[in-house]
Amino acid sequence: MTLTAAGAGTRPVAVAIRPATPADHEAIWAILEPVYRAGETYCIPRDISRGDALADWFAAPFSVFVAELDGRVLGSSHIGRNRPGGGAHVANAGFVTHKDARGRGIAATMVAHAKTWARAQGFRAMQFNFVVATNEDAVHSWQKAGFEVVGRLPGAFDHPRLGHVDALVMYHDLTKGD
Repeated sequence: MTLTAAGAGTRPVAVAIRPATPADHEAIWAILEPVYRAGETYCIPRDISRGDALADWFAAPFSVFVAELDGRVLGSSHIGRNRPGGGAHVANAGFVTHKDARGRGIAATMVAHAKTWARAQGFRAMQFNFVVATNEDAVHSWQKAGFEVVGRLPGAFDHPRLGHVDALVMYHDLTKGD
């Protein structure tokens, strides 16, 4: 699937979103590693190994996708059910972009794809369980994509520089338009 992305002050570009394959592991790790090592946005041990990080990113029930621009992987998403049983109709997703992708519309394109994919799989909503409140770019992006903050977890995330900061629960009803 090719979608059009437009970053701030740039012309639209074609971003290809496709299922990830084992051949993408190195590119995905190159994006995940600096994010995980920084420890500012994901509840992942900062010293996680490459193997454990990829096993977690590709773990069931998630489907993994990559975002390519000019043949280069600049982002990855994983999308799947948030909870089993009575919560299986609500999707969850995670997104990570390469530092070179910032401001180019890659994250927005991945979110649009995730919502479309989730609807096609029969999900009725999408929920982000733990968005670090100090990750202002992500919070703004998700709100722009139609997600609402429906909960705040005071001091739930131990930020390596800022100490205990809030985490947000964000939600989007996929049965209603964007």
